[in-house]
Amino acid sequence: MGSSGNRKETVWLTGASSGLGLSCARAFVKAGCNVAAGARSFASSEGVEDDAGYHLPLDVTCEESVTSFAKKALALYGPPDILVLCAGILILGPFEEYTLDEIHRVMDTDFYGMVRTVQAVLPLMREKGSGKIICFSSINGLLGIPYQGAYTSAKHAVEGFCESLFMEVRPFGIQVTLIEPGDHRSGSSAYRAHALRASENPAYHPSFDNVIAVIRHDEENGSDPERLGKKVVRLSRRKKMPLRRRIASPDQHLAVFLHRILPGRLFMSVISSYYRTYQK
Repeated sequence: MGSSGNRKETVWLTGASSGLGLSCARAFVKAGCNVAAGARSFASSEGVEDDAGYHLPLDVTCEESVTSFAKKALALYGPPDILVLCAGILILGPFEEYTLDEIHRVMDTDFYGMVRTVQAVLPLMREKGSGKIICFSSINGLLGIPYQGAYTSAKHAVEGFCESLFMEVRPFGIQVTLIEPGDHRSGSSAYRAHALRASENPAYHPSFDNVIAVIRHDEENGSDPERLGKKVVRLSRRKKMPLRRRIASPDQHLAVFLHRILPGRLFMSVISSYYRTYQK
C-alpha cells in the first residue's frame, strides 16, 4: 500500500465487531494489513485473530479503555498507518421523548468516542510524520432524518470536527477523510435501539411507526457492506485522500443535492413526505 513498499500497513479500527466496521475490518485484513480490531464485545475474545483482525477490547466511551487499546495495539503492531473510526450507536425516537441519558449515550459513542480515539493516536502519527484518519459520518451528518435526532446531531458534530481536524493536522503529514455512508445491509437493527419512551406518546403515532417501517425497508434493501469495505481500502491507498467520500445509492446522492439547492421548508416537505411523517 502507498509508499510502504512490501511492509504490511497497520490499521487500528474501532467498532469492528458488527455493521460497517466489521466489513471494513475484513476488507483491510483481506488487503494484507495488520488490523488491531477494537470493540466493546471483544472483551470476551481478546487475543483472537480472525478474518476481522486481532481482537482487542475497546469501549470508546471510556478514556481508560481507549488508552489500554492504544497501548496493546502499539505493542502488537506499532503505530497505526491508518485509523478507521466506525464505532457508533443509534437510538430512535421523538426528541420530546428522549431521555438526556439516551442523547448522551449516542453523543458519547458516536462523537466523543471518536475524539478520544483521535487524541490517543495523533501523537503517534505526528511523531512519524504521517498517517491517515478515516472517520465514519453518515448521510445523517449532512441532513436530518425524523426520529433520528440524537444520531443526526452526533454525525453533524463529526462533520464539523473533521473539517477542523483536517486543517490542524495537515502540516504534520496527517490526512483526514469523512466517509458518509447511505443505507447498507449491515445488520444494524441489532444495535438500533428505540428510546425507552418512544412509543408512549400517542401524539407521534402513527408517524413514528411509518418512519421506522421506511428505515427498515431502506436498510434491508441497501447497498452491499462488503463493497463499502473495499471502497474504504481503496480510498486509504490514495496518495491524497479527499476530505469527503459519500458511499450511497443514487437517490441518497440526490437527496443531498436537493438539500443543498432547495429552500429549507420545501426540502423538509419532501423528506417528510418520503418518510410519511404525516397522518393521512
